[in-house]
Amino acid sequence: MSIKHWKTAPHPISGGIAVERKVYIKNLDYVFLACVLGILVMSGFVLSSATLNVTSDPFFYVKRQVVWIILGIISAILVNLIDYNSLRNYAKFLYVFNILILLFVIAVGKQRSWIPIGPFLLQPSEFAKVIVIITFAKYLTDRQGKLNTLKDLIPCFIHVGIPMVLVMFGDLGTSLVFAAILFGMLFVGGANPKLLLYIIFSAILIIVMLLVAHFNFGLPLPLEEYQLMRLVVFLDPYNDGANGQGAGYHIIQSQVAIGSGGLLGKGLYQGSQVQLNFLPEHHTDFIFSVVGEELGFLGACALLTLYFGLIYRGLNIASRAKDMFGTLLVAGVISMIFFHVLENVGMTVGLMPITGIPLPLFSYGGSSMLATMTAIGLVLNVNVRRQTIRF
Repeated sequence: MSIKHWKTAPHPISGGIAVERKVYIKNLDYVFLACVLGILVMSGFVLSSATLNVTSDPFFYVKRQVVWIILGIISAILVNLIDYNSLRNYAKFLYVFNILILLFVIAVGKQRSWIPIGPFLLQPSEFAKVIVIITFAKYLTDRQGKLNTLKDLIPCFIHVGIPMVLVMFGDLGTSLVFAAILFGMLFVGGANPKLLLYIIFSAILIIVMLLVAHFNFGLPLPLEEYQLMRLVVFLDPYNDGANGQGAGYHIIQSQVAIGSGGLLGKGLYQGSQVQLNFLPEHHTDFIFSVVGEELGFLGACALLTLYFGLIYRGLNIASRAKDMFGTLLVAGVISMIFFHVLENVGMTVGLMPITGIPLPLFSYGGSSMLATMTAIGLVLNVNVRRQTIRF
């Protein structure tokens, strides 16, 4: 080979890396990414309006949220640097670690759902959901073809039920997300759909019977008084013992805000319910009400369309994964996001009880943002590795 040819010949390793990176970029689902980006951008504008009059610095919450978004993007990128299948090797360790952290949260005191880290409060239950998705995906992958009877499903309920119960001590609403993850992944994992429906309807019937027995015959339930009151005001927000000024106040003000928005909304920074602070928790749990009041019906539909696109493309990614473990990972993440959106939007319009579940990628909150972006990273990891990727 001549010196000229030797100088211009591509290095076989660097050339291979370049090819693999091209495959990586080609495999990215840009519609999925666009939906995520659209939700984040929209949330920035709505959050700036929702927190305009909350503190002396009108952009205090926006700046903090941007920090969490950046950390979330970094986390999603780091997750993508490893082959998702390598997570299977750490499933047992992650499960034990998850349980120990949740036990620690219970032991630290009254604020059982939070751990203080410097100036921030970290909510381990948000990250526990992502860890359960990983460990349960590994568990179901190993049990393919063994999910046909109720006896087969009992170990699955135990696997998810242990962290779910531990989270329930400090956050009943978040614990419900574990149930959505459980049934979503079981369905995709090959469990009998009729059996799953039977279990769900049986559980609902039992819960209704227990509540009826509690309110009519005084049957004690392992719930706080405020949690029971949320169920009461879900049926009638004015039946809170204070003519709508107590536990039902949140729902009433949320419905007023959304109803007053009309088709086009009042405009950002112009919503009376938001700017005059009639609407509680309008930058966290009830931020969708801000969308309804200030951006109107069309703005709310635009946001829901972005979520629909994210969920639809996520299901598409799950169906094209190269193995069942990848399919289950994505199914768990999409089940989590779907339930979050369903519950959060539902409670703002009075169709679901108030639980305190945030709107993913939209509500203010560092733990929720970081955990959700990490989960988004898992979905992208599965998507780009439809073919072998090396770096």
